[in-house]
Amino acid sequence: MSSVERLFDEFGHFGRFQACVYFAAVFQSIACGIHYLASVFLASTPKFVCTAPGNITSVLYGNYSGAALDDIWEYWSAEKSYVLVETANGEQWELAQCDRAKRTSDADFVYEFSGNKTVYSCSGSYIYDQSEVQQSIVTEWDLVCEKEWLAKLSQPTFMLGVLIGALIFGDIADRVGRRPVLMFTSLCQFGFGIIVAFTFNYYFFVVIRFILAMVSSGYLVVCFVYVTEFTGNKVRTWTSMHVHAAFAVGVMVVALVGYLVRVWWIYQIVLSLSTLPFLFICWKLPETPFYLLAKGKYQETQDLLDTITWVNGINRSCKVSDLLESDGETMLERNEVTKQKRLSILDLFGSLKMAGRSITVWLVWFIGSLGYYVFSLGSVNLGGNQFVNLFLAGAVELPSYIVACFAMDRLGRRNTLAPSLLLSGTACALIIVVPKDIGVLVIILSMTGKFAIAIAFGLIYLYTCELYPTIVRSLAVGSGSMMCRIGSVVAPFCVYLSSVWTFLPQLIVGILAFAIGLLTLMLPETLGNPLTTTFEEAAALGSKVTKTDRQVTGDLGEKMEMDYNALNMVKADDLHV
Repeated sequence: MSSVERLFDEFGHFGRFQACVYFAAVFQSIACGIHYLASVFLASTPKFVCTAPGNITSVLYGNYSGAALDDIWEYWSAEKSYVLVETANGEQWELAQCDRAKRTSDADFVYEFSGNKTVYSCSGSYIYDQSEVQQSIVTEWDLVCEKEWLAKLSQPTFMLGVLIGALIFGDIADRVGRRPVLMFTSLCQFGFGIIVAFTFNYYFFVVIRFILAMVSSGYLVVCFVYVTEFTGNKVRTWTSMHVHAAFAVGVMVVALVGYLVRVWWIYQIVLSLSTLPFLFICWKLPETPFYLLAKGKYQETQDLLDTITWVNGINRSCKVSDLLESDGETMLERNEVTKQKRLSILDLFGSLKMAGRSITVWLVWFIGSLGYYVFSLGSVNLGGNQFVNLFLAGAVELPSYIVACFAMDRLGRRNTLAPSLLLSGTACALIIVVPKDIGVLVIILSMTGKFAIAIAFGLIYLYTCELYPTIVRSLAVGSGSMMCRIGSVVAPFCVYLSSVWTFLPQLIVGILAFAIGLLTLMLPETLGNPLTTTFEEAAALGSKVTKTDRQVTGDLGEKMEMDYNALNMVKADDLHV
């Protein structure tokens, strides 16, 4: 057993001290979920048409009439191209979304018209339906028609910031420590979150949101590392999985605040205030014992261990000198072993079997992220109440992580991953064939797909760790995380395809999820197998011939794995990036 991991046997894998640190750190992950999904309502595009040149006295839309546009918004759809209005001076105008036409010949005030018209541009002047969204960045800066692409670009640029932030702050945390990064990113989350609400134009908005994405991603990555280094291996699966549950709570908060606050800049301020409580306690969070030992700060480590044992009510004390004993290995020998493990990404494709495994694992990371954000971002396009849909999309994640934890330990990793992807693909296929008038069933199927994809998204981290040997495990997880981020950048563009066909995003995710689910059936089951240390052992996973041979090296493999978990593997990036 790793000398560092031994400290959890001394003061408990999840005692009172760890619980306090864990829940304090995870609380801030809620803010990350908030900022990741805030654009659902920040960049919401309400119903709109061109402004009429004059005061409107009558409105006609198909068979519906009224005295103002507010009277017909609930009936408006893209199937009919314009709204007919009559102004105070008797002119009749056909108001479309991106142009307006004046009827030049006298005619009765009827919707169908075959006479002469003169078409004019909107000249950047639009009327918006304010029944659901009183003000968004779209209505603030008229990001419609020829500027529509700017509104659609806001979420992909945020996700690009997520990618860069994870790379930057993950490395910084290894250099300066976890605690300073948690404090810095939390402060920046609050500061830039508030600044976003006061941006004066679209481009400034995108830049500040990009920086906000970087610090939010940085916090989430380091938080995952932080809680992993404070909890023992007996509870590590649950504690790491439920960092993502806090992220899901953030999604639910977005839906709730979006329902209560319909003005985008007030909405942004309210969401950003969720970070404020953590700022009062983050300065009290300690550095992790793993990092302190790795940097040779033995006195600080001893002070921390004394505090932990006192808070946890442990009578005996844990000495740093005991932890530094490495079961016969010298620190120099360890460092030499570590140097030998620094391989390249090409080593994941060293054989035909490992190449196939790596491609499949990468595809699971990709579809996990793509499906997660397509279901989350696209939930508002399913019909019904968009706020309830997004709330359910977050709420359905909470039981999915509990199910994943139990299923992984009882059914196995592959036997949980493959059915979850196949279920998600099946749910997407059923959404497409459901009649339009059964909107509730569409929402239920969408939530089922989100539930299933969240299970796959949650377990792929641990499964990846078990599929690769110690010498490339961190590299495998890191490369998978990059595929995950690519999926998160692609997801908003996929959601925008709903303008072509409402269920096209679900069709794409469904086909990919089902195909990748079938591919995962070819992966070996790792439940109950000793963790591997060499490529030969990893390639032999699932082979009955080699199980006896692996039992001989099982103890050695477990020991090396404990060392790796303690000193290296926790640097892996977070899934929700």
